[in-house]
Amino acid sequence: MKVLAIGDVVGSIGCNFLREQLAGLRKAHGIDLVIANGENSADGNGITPFSADYLFKSGVDVITAGNHSFRRREIFKTFGSEPRLIRPANYPSRSTPGSGVCTLDVNKNKVVVINLMGTIFMENLDCPFKTADRILANAGSDAIVIVDFHAEATSEKRALGFYLDGRISALFGTHTHVPTADECILPRGTGYITDVGMAGVIDSALGVRVDLVIRKIKTKMPVRFENATGKCKVDCIIFDIDESTKKTQSVNRLTITG
Repeated sequence: MKVLAIGDVVGSIGCNFLREQLAGLRKAHGIDLVIANGENSADGNGITPFSADYLFKSGVDVITAGNHSFRRREIFKTFGSEPRLIRPANYPSRSTPGSGVCTLDVNKNKVVVINLMGTIFMENLDCPFKTADRILANAGSDAIVIVDFHAEATSEKRALGFYLDGRISALFGTHTHVPTADECILPRGTGYITDVGMAGVIDSALGVRVDLVIRKIKTKMPVRFENATGKCKVDCIIFDIDESTKKTQSVNRLTITG
């Protein structure tokens, strides 16, 4: 089974470029499942029902999120009604809309997609390590398990990768919008990358207009960020997973520009 994981999709320009590229990517690489982080897919930050629906109609099968999951209140009901849209599972379960886990059938295989968020330099959520343990205890040994770990610290991402090595099929990191060059198969068969990157404007600061980010850093004053415009890219990674062993057999990192 081939799983395509796409880094944070930034704004409508990122959504549009991803739509232009995704069908070709699926066909060229024989992709069976597409997972994309959509927490920045709405212009101005966050995710809306419109941007989520746009990504689904573009060919994304599961949308994950992160620290901007609930930036836009209009998405709250969608988290509760659309099982393919998930948010970090280590948010408080009783007070948070939606779920952190999506279970689906792909080519007669049970696939479990888990969304987790880091706690180093991030919000004070439940421990992602303990949350993963709890979810995996109920996932079943017959499942292909993919984790999107939305985290700031590379050390935390690496640590969770090794902690879950052999217990899940693949883990990809999101949040920093900058792709790392450490894609690999961990010793016990789990596919891994610290951060996939983003789908958005190349000449930007994480998808935002560079001049606005520079002004914010220099002046320390509030600045209203706006998404950049220009030539785009899609950062992504393909995990080729053995359906019998549930382990990753190859990892291929790609950046598509246009």
